Amino acid sequence: MSQDDVNDHGGKLNGKRLQGTPDARKRPANYTPVCEQAADKADGVPCDRLQDDDYAKRLQTTTRFLQSQLKRVPEVVTILGSGQDALPEDLAVEGIISYQAIPHFPQPTAPGHSGQLIHGRIGATACLFLQGRCHHYEGYEAAEITLPLRAIAQLGVKVLLITNTAGGLKPSLGAGDLMAITDQLNFIGANPLRGPHCPQWGPRFPDMTEAYPPRLLAIADQAARRLGIDLKHGVYVAVPGPSLETPAEVRFLRQAGGDAVGMSTAPEVIDAVQAGLEVFGLSVIANANCPGGQRAPILVADILAQVKQAAKTSSQLLQEIILNL
Repeated sequence: MSQDDVNDHGGKLNGKRLQGTPDARKRPANYTPVCEQAADKADGVPCDRLQDDDYAKRLQTTTRFLQSQLKRVPEVVTILGSGQDALPEDLAVEGIISYQAIPHFPQPTAPGHSGQLIHGRIGATACLFLQGRCHHYEGYEAAEITLPLRAIAQLGVKVLLITNTAGGLKPSLGAGDLMAITDQLNFIGANPLRGPHCPQWGPRFPDMTEAYPPRLLAIADQAARRLGIDLKHGVYVAVPGPSLETPAEVRFLRQAGGDAVGMSTAPEVIDAVQAGLEVFGLSVIANANCPGGQRAPILVADILAQVKQAAKTSSQLLQEIILNL
């Protein structure tokens, strides 16, 4: 499947609307998932009890495929953002799998997302690196975007490191800065937990009080100091995209409490918290939006060029974090 196959059909694959997600399925008025019928009788109802839920079946297929391909249970999964394909220098690669070879993995169509799963080791830590992700603006539903992470969580992963490319909202953030995410605002307008639920995936109503736990933030701060990196902190705002923000939107997002803005990350973090993963988020600031001030036109090519310049630094930081978990 080419990028044009998706772009030309407005989020459709081979001319058909994406199916099998909570938002895309059509259900009878009296529909109740098997898992929800049994949820009040026992804890941890296995996902195969969702016998009429295509999403659960696809998730199970994806998980089993990954289990068959990986040499060991991964401890850390890293999702790399736009233009951030650089891998840590000490990563001992054991295998590379194209997303196209993984059953039911959504295919990225945005620039800067190569669509590969790398598995290997950094020191004694078994790691997965996802080079690229999908976005809401590509036509995918929230549950489709997070299916890869949900499947990987089923393997026994404990930690998610997630990166993105963002525009600065806080005046002190400039192009090339790295910002550790301390909290998030999900303005995408969709939640990946919407729809049928299976207790095996985690709590139905996960607590997001510490979505980005202080333990990992402290490890990141210590790692940054050792590397001589000026690591900023801030709140990440996720918006639907793909249009970039107007000056009025920039002012609003800043007043709402945002320090940086992008078009990803929040859905995956919600899923990760539900699954019980510890999360560290890192934004590479590609441009400064300067609320209330003049700004030059923002071009995607310039954004990716700025991210490429910061790639080595962000990769070094991720490696140092993994070595000190």
